[in-house]
Amino acid sequence: MPRPLNHDRPQDATIEIEAPGRLHMGFLDISGSIGRRFGSLGVGLEEIVTHIRLRAADRLEVFGPDAARARQAAEAITRSLGLELPAHIDILKAIPHHAGLGSGTQMALAVGTGLAALHQIDLSLEDIATTTRRGARSGIGIAAFRESGLILDGGRGPETLVPPVISRLQMPPAWRFLIILDPHHQGLHGTPEMNAFSLLPPFPEDDAARLCHRLLMEGLPAVMEHQLKDFGDVVSELQRAVGDHFAPAQGGRFASRDVADTLNFLEAEGAVGIGQSSWGPTGFCLVANEEHALALKASCEKALPQAQKLTISIGTPRRRGAIIKTQGALV
Repeated sequence: MPRPLNHDRPQDATIEIEAPGRLHMGFLDISGSIGRRFGSLGVGLEEIVTHIRLRAADRLEVFGPDAARARQAAEAITRSLGLELPAHIDILKAIPHHAGLGSGTQMALAVGTGLAALHQIDLSLEDIATTTRRGARSGIGIAAFRESGLILDGGRGPETLVPPVISRLQMPPAWRFLIILDPHHQGLHGTPEMNAFSLLPPFPEDDAARLCHRLLMEGLPAVMEHQLKDFGDVVSELQRAVGDHFAPAQGGRFASRDVADTLNFLEAEGAVGIGQSSWGPTGFCLVANEEHALALKASCEKALPQAQKLTISIGTPRRRGAIIKTQGALV
């Protein structure tokens, strides 16, 4: 049974955490032909966030959207440490559930970070992620919580606990994503997701080599030199390869037909970097600036009947990690 903490519990402190959603833009080597599996490209988002508030309480209390998941994370950390960590947790905003935006990872990291701050426990992000079973394949969500930016992780080797970040770049500040969310579908998760990975055929080694080559020698330099189309072309190729590989498990390159049709329209209108985040159903594309994003969003909503069933929003590449604020005194 978890034991009480030795120090006095905090009385007046309030901890607020805003954790960023992310786009997962694809795996580089799903099968790990040279010993490291996955490897991911992704980016944190400014507008899509989980926002929680914690304060002192006599027991664990969780309220708000996605409360069950937040409680699971808190209880996993409590069991791991063998300590009582009472808190009143209000979830003010939650990233949409199983949409491919990193909702589970951001909730777990926010709750773990908040409990550690409230109770003055030395608990790293890696500790929280491992305890709550986050980052099993991709390290993008953990890296987005820490610093955000455009992130490339190195995948998982035999001894990896959390996939290491091997590149983090700031995207040009004017660039914008159009994010297409289908609220009527959910991406694969849990047992079906694990089964899908186990049943997929090996990812071709030649494809993994080509994608790594293009990303390293074209995609990342294009970000540094503000070459939108060159970067977008690499993302689109990565997405086509990964989407076709996952097609048997999700019914096609995209999990949502409406999202796929909308992305086809956007590509014809000049958007680049066409893809689906993780298992979807959220799709995305990349444009040069806010004005272009607003114009394309309006064109979609006017031209496409299915757009009325979707949520189309504009996403800014995030240049900072989670925001953590403390008010009052920790005792």
